[in-house]
Amino acid sequence: MNRRSARKHARADEAKRIRNRHRKATLRTVLKQTETALEEGNVEEAQELCKTVASLLDRAAGKGVIKKGTANRQKSRLTRKLHAITAAAA
Repeated sequence: MNRRSARKHARADEAKRIRNRHRKATLRTVLKQTETALEEGNVEEAQELCKTVASLLDRAAGKGVIKKGTANRQKSRLTRKLHAITAAAA
């Protein structure tokens, strides 16, 4: 590989790293908000946030930021908690 293409790849990799860090940070923030809503028993807010989290997880997995299995596991755990809270509220 010549030097010019190596420098170009380095620039592209840095841009991807910054983009991926932002995606992961956003994902962690919304996950924490969802967990907090579930712990407080705020069912309606938790339902809305679960939809948002599922979308973000799927997108992050599709882009390769996180693994598909990790996304599915996190969605599953959140859904189980949401169903438990919903059943307790009913």
